[in-house]
Amino acid sequence: MKLSNRAQVVIATTAVLLSLTACGQKEEATVGQKIDGAMTSTEQAALQARQDMESTAADIKREGEQAVQSVTTAATDMAITTKVKAALAADDQLSALKIDVDTVQGVVSLTGPAPSAEAAERATTLAKAVEGVTEVQNKLVVG
Repeated sequence: MKLSNRAQVVIATTAVLLSLTACGQKEEATVGQKIDGAMTSTEQAALQARQDMESTAADIKREGEQAVQSVTTAATDMAITTKVKAALAADDQLSALKIDVDTVQGVVSLTGPAPSAEAAERATTLAKAVEGVTEVQNKLVVG
């Protein structure tokens, strides 16, 4: 597992602290000051590393929630498309026609031929009746 830069700084600072303590030099004040500085740096690096990890965890959680929402929306759109196609297939005048149905976030687009303006309107009515449909864009061509 690869260590983050912050973790490497914490480890390096701790190593310096231990080596200064083990050194046993006679200049107590200078060594003490170095130990204090090293401890302060270690504490700051540890705090920053914790904040970085918490921020990364929050980012991962948010991205996971967005991915779940995206998959849920796609599955819902697929279910809507299937239900609209089934409703069109059950209609006598529309069942034999090649009507393409696309759904994006609840908005259904109907494209293809319709035998009459009434049949095209019926296609819109059938699509709107499907649960989850928020809008129908009827692009059927009469003729």
